[in-house]
Amino acid sequence: MPVFDVTAVDFTYAGAPRPALARVNAAIRDGSLCAIIGPNGSGKTTLLRLLLGGLRPDSGSVQFAGRDVRAWPRRTFAQRVGAVTQVEEMPFPITVRELVAMGRYPHLGPWRRAARADEMAIEKAMERCGMSEFAGRTMDRLSGGERQRARLARALAQEPATLVLDEPTASLDIAHEMAIFELLAGFSRHDGTTVVVVTHNLNLAARYADALLVLDRGSVVADGAPGDVLTRETIERTYHWPVHVHAHPGPGPDAGAPQIAPLARPLAPGPESAPAKNPAFGRSPKSPT
Repeated sequence: MPVFDVTAVDFTYAGAPRPALARVNAAIRDGSLCAIIGPNGSGKTTLLRLLLGGLRPDSGSVQFAGRDVRAWPRRTFAQRVGAVTQVEEMPFPITVRELVAMGRYPHLGPWRRAARADEMAIEKAMERCGMSEFAGRTMDRLSGGERQRARLARALAQEPATLVLDEPTASLDIAHEMAIFELLAGFSRHDGTTVVVVTHNLNLAARYADALLVLDRGSVVADGAPGDVLTRETIERTYHWPVHVHAHPGPGPDAGAPQIAPLARPLAPGPESAPAKNPAFGRSPKSPT
């Protein structure tokens, strides 16, 4: 049984001219690392919000562990699923340890004080994410990569069997991107944690994910193993840009993973989907030669 099972889901935001998702089907395996990719506006974040029960589909079903996701009691669901959203405001100063400790709230309830097991979960989560030395530092004194690792540690402190993350490496440099994906892969491969991550980084998704789900304009255009999904034809059709696909040279376990290199000239737009002009150049694009 899949951890998440999405069946024929449609969803349209109020007042929107077209559906954000249309007839979407997806099955996310237990213990896998699944990356959801696609252009801006393709429905990736909407799908994550449906997986977390924050939105109700107009039709179709979203199930977690064989049960409608919105039928789970929120506290029970939070004990089993940790989430890291794309944007989070910190309206008041808070230390890293205080932030990570929030991950224990689903287990503590409104009155119970933290026990030794809770303290150990907090310490372990900070250690796993390399944040122990920052425990007493306030969040506003961290770099972007450090803040993301602190937020990931908070999700880990919940001790969830499933992690759901929305663009956790957005605006990070290459070292922090690699560190985050190494952590996520470790959770999946060594701990058996199911990881669902939205990302724009196709190459890291190909190197670390077991499965990819490609969305375009609210529909699934491909899903499966990276080597089956990241073909030149699929990427060019989805992103409307010419690419070269080559195998990662290694060394390492990701040797042979498909890697995407964008080429210099834009593709001519398709008649039904692409804009009439390429906004990057202010003129109609020409077909590559």
